[in-house]
Amino acid sequence: MSVLQLPLPSRIQAPKICPCNPRGGAVITRAASPVVNAAAVLPKNLIGIHSGVFVGDWRPEDAERAVKGAKEAGFDLIELNLSVPEEVDAESTKKVLEKYDLKASGSLGLSRATDISSSDAEIRKNGIKLLSGALKALKVAGGKYFVGVNFGAMDKYREPLTAEQWKHCVASLKEVASEAADYGIEYGLEVVNRYETNILNTAQQARELIGDIGMDNVTIHLDTYHMNIEENSMEQAIQAAGDKLGYIHIGESHRGYLGTGSVDFTGLFRGLAASGYTGPLTFESFSSAVVSPSLSNTLCVWRDLWDDPDDLAVKAHSFIESNWAAAYQLYSRPKAWSKPV
Repeated sequence: MSVLQLPLPSRIQAPKICPCNPRGGAVITRAASPVVNAAAVLPKNLIGIHSGVFVGDWRPEDAERAVKGAKEAGFDLIELNLSVPEEVDAESTKKVLEKYDLKASGSLGLSRATDISSSDAEIRKNGIKLLSGALKALKVAGGKYFVGVNFGAMDKYREPLTAEQWKHCVASLKEVASEAADYGIEYGLEVVNRYETNILNTAQQARELIGDIGMDNVTIHLDTYHMNIEENSMEQAIQAAGDKLGYIHIGESHRGYLGTGSVDFTGLFRGLAASGYTGPLTFESFSSAVVSPSLSNTLCVWRDLWDDPDDLAVKAHSFIESNWAAAYQLYSRPKAWSKPV
C-alpha cells in the first residue's frame, strides 16, 4: 500500500465526489491540521479488485490484461472468477501473478444444478465437485481466499429455506471447507440479498451457519451492494459478523463508480475501523461494457455503467484507500465499540 498523506478531520465527513467529475472523481473531505502519515498507522489490508472489471474471459491474454491493469491501478490483489474452473489455466495464472507481484482470491456462485443445499443428492454431488475444482485451481494459482455464493444456488427463490436444506448445506460445507483448510484457503460465505439466495441475507444468519459448520477457516464475506439492501446499517452488520468477518466487497448501489450511489461508505469504513478489521477490501463493479458469459446474466448486468475499466479502477483504489485511512485514524480504538449502533 502506498504512503498516503491525509489531514486528520475534526469529525468524519461523508465522502464527496469532486464536482469536476460526476462519474466518480477524486474523493474530497473537509479537514483540519495536523497532517499525519496514514500508512504508518493503517493495518496492512490488501486492497483488491474483481477481474470482471477488466475482462470477461480468462484466456492467457485476458489474464495478462487484468493482472497488469490491477497492478497499474495500485491494487494488491485480484479476485478471479472461478465459475468454470476448467477454463482457468492455474499454472499460467500463477506466473502472471508473480510477474506483477499480485495476490489472488477466487469466487463463484453456484447454480440450481450445483446447489449444495439441494434435497437432491446428485445435485449436491455436482456442487461439491465444482467447488473442489475451484479450490484446486485457486491453490495452484496461489490464492488464499475463496469467497462468493459457494453455499447454495445464486438464484431467486420463491420459498424459504427448509430445515432439511439447511442440514444439507452444513454437511456439504463441512466437506468442501475441510478441503480448503488442507490447502490453507479461507472459505468465505458471501451474504447476498433475498433475490440471489434464500440462505444467507444477513451477517447474523452467516454467523449462525458458521456456528453449525464449526470450522475455523470458514468466515463471513460481506458486500456493500447487498448490505445496502438487507442490513439495518453497515456498522450493525460488521458488529454481527464480529471476528468471523474475513472478506469485504466494496461496491456501489448501482455497481458503478464508488461514491455516486446510495451506499453508506462512511458507516462502512467507520465500522471496519472500530472492529479492527484486517482482511481484504475488494472493489467489485460490473458493466455490460465487459461481458462475462458466466456472470452477466446471473448478475443482471445489462447496462453500461462505465466504459473505461482503467479509469474506474484508479478512482476506486483512491476512494477505498483515502476513506479507509480517514476512518481508521478517527475510529480505531483498543475497544471496538464506544456506543451502540
